[in-house]
Formats: sequence, structure tokens, C-alpha cells
Amino acid sequence: MTPVELASYFPVWEKLTEEERELMARSAVPRAAKKGTTLHNGSADCVGLFIIRSGQLRAFILSDEGREVTLYRLFERDICLFSASCMMQSIQFDVNIEAEKDSELWVVPTDVYKKLMEGSAAVANYTNELMATRFSDVMWLIEQIMWKSFDNRLAAFLLEESQLDGGDTLEITHEKIAAHLGTAREVVTRMLRYFQSEGLVSLSRGSVRLTDPVRLRELAK
Repeated sequence: MTPVELASYFPVWEKLTEEERELMARSAVPRAAKKGTTLHNGSADCVGLFIIRSGQLRAFILSDEGREVTLYRLFERDICLFSASCMMQSIQFDVNIEAEKDSELWVVPTDVYKKLMEGSAAVANYTNELMATRFSDVMWLIEQIMWKSFDNRLAAFLLEESQLDGGDTLEITHEKIAAHLGTAREVVTRMLRYFQSEGLVSLSRGSVRLTDPVRLRELAK
């Protein structure tokens, strides 16, 4: 990665010394990931800091029974800290990261980023802010799971997916929706069939079409 490229993707670049800039630019490794690729597998690896150049990634946790729940998404210019979680002793849970779309990113090795964080107050402060933001995302998710009914959460998810895909027809399976929302496929299927009976969606194999986004938005609220 050239310093010019990195300067526009790393928020505190201008606060680094010339030596720190050269180190980061020299160490960052470009990587391309096809849709469905696992980029980080919990505590099994500690890849490094991800800087997303394009595409879309998903951070999720996995239960002992194999059930998934999506924590948050990462888009262009986002930075993923949990992929370098081994340098943060306070992290006690495993976060998995996969590419939801074909993606391009840079990987800053963990030891390099740790050195930058220890030597630069600007990087340390930015890291703390990023960590606080991600934990806020997780806390918001916990509140949704605890206090909102599943029909509300499903409606909100369908609307979010529609916005991300730019259309009313979602190419997504019931199993994938269940993985995002941390529930069983059968629960998703029952609720989608209810939505269909109410005229909110139309179901076909491998896809869900939103037929009444207005009522879905009302339900999501």
C-alpha cells in the first residue's frame, strides 16, 4: 500500500510520525476475499487489523451448538479491530469475520499495529474509540434480542437488507436469515409465512420479495 492510499483510509494518519507512516505502509498486506470467505476464525487466529477497501464483511459469534448471530457489518473505509483481538487481553469472546460480498482489504499485522498503538497516543486513542463503538453495536444488539419481539427484528432485518442490496427482492435463504438473527431456521420460516399471509412479503425458493415496505417499517418500529 502506498502512503497516499493509506492516508485516506486510516483516520489518524496525519498524526503519525514519518517513521510510523513508513512502517504501516510497508507492512500492510493487500488481500482479496470472495463472498463467503472466512477471514478471521475467533481465537483460532489473530490475523491483524483489517482496513476495508471495498465490499462488505460480517462479524458474528458462534454458539457451542453452532448457532450464529451477526454483531455488525463492515463496509468500505471501515476498520476491523477484532481481527487483531489477541493484542487486547480484555477480549474474552470469539468473533468470526466473513466476506458477505467480494471484498478487498489491507491487513496490518498484529505486532505492527500493537507497536504503533504503544508508541502513538493518537493511535491508542483511536483504538479505544473504535472499541467503544463496536461494544455499543453489541449492546444495541443485546437490547434488540432481549426487548424486541422477533417479528419486529425480522422486519427491521429485511428492510436493512433491502437498503444494502438496493432492491425489494432479497436473494437470501431462511437459514441465512436465521444465522444473522441468532435463531432457528424453522422460526424464520414460520414468521416469513405469516408475513406472506399478511401481504408483507412474497416467498420463493432462495429469495424474499418485500411487497409492502411501508407496513414493514411500521412493524420494525
